[in-house]
Amino acid sequence: MSSLAKTLIYFQQRVYQKIPLLLPPETSSPIQLNRALHYVCQQPGKAIRPFLVYATGQLFETPHDTLDPIAIAIELIHLYSLIHDDLPSMDNDDLRRGRATCHKAYSESTAILVGDGLQTLAFQVLSDKEAFVLSAEIQLNLIQILAKAAGISGMVKGQAIDTENIYQSLTEQELETMHIHKTGALIEACVHSAALVGLGDCRDPHTLGNLINYARHIGLAFQIQDDVLDATATTETLGKTANKDSLNNKPNFVNLLGLGPAQQKAKQCIERALACLEKFAPTRAEPLIALTHYIIKREL
Repeated sequence: MSSLAKTLIYFQQRVYQKIPLLLPPETSSPIQLNRALHYVCQQPGKAIRPFLVYATGQLFETPHDTLDPIAIAIELIHLYSLIHDDLPSMDNDDLRRGRATCHKAYSESTAILVGDGLQTLAFQVLSDKEAFVLSAEIQLNLIQILAKAAGISGMVKGQAIDTENIYQSLTEQELETMHIHKTGALIEACVHSAALVGLGDCRDPHTLGNLINYARHIGLAFQIQDDVLDATATTETLGKTANKDSLNNKPNFVNLLGLGPAQQKAKQCIERALACLEKFAPTRAEPLIALTHYIIKREL
């Protein structure tokens, strides 16, 4: 197992061991809601977003304990978005992470409430004064960063563009805009939040700008690779329905550009992302560099 794979698993376990402690007991009322909350947290994903939080923190030698609330809050938002994305009114998917989606395992109304609950729990975590050793100003900024990334200027905007363009043709620029918001906004929030904590009150706009640009490039590369895998991988490998965009008549980079050009575009994004990390010491930037290469080599 590679060093990156071990680190991904470590951070995955770190976050997913803490999330259930924030939930009501499965046996408490309302039982269906609480069982469903635990159900969606029992099958961890790749934990790339938490990894980005901790790996960005390493640039500034920020302790993991300080970054835990940020990583947990962002993963809660990611979980909520997946649950709602799978709903019949959105992508209508039956499979997520190798098993039944929340609305299939329980009910559509339960899935909506689970998503709502996880979304609001994220802001409860970020607003907990006892969980932070940061100034109130930085804590407020973190809440604002996540709210913007998850809301009508970020993920919600991207999802709206997506749902409004079924059966429609988008230009390459329009497709980029959609995914900069739908996928990229939360990835950017990971890096932005950890950098803000690392820089503290001595904020260097150039450093912060470099890292935000890095996140934007890897966010786009991540989405393009998702489109490549959607077109080339199997449902068994992905743990979710393969060829979903074509089945749902949604535009993606492979359908628009072709497989080879889409893969080349992802490589260009990776090269630009790596250029944004050049000013940092290689030893501190090593996890981010490794993740950047992994993004277009991953198979799920």
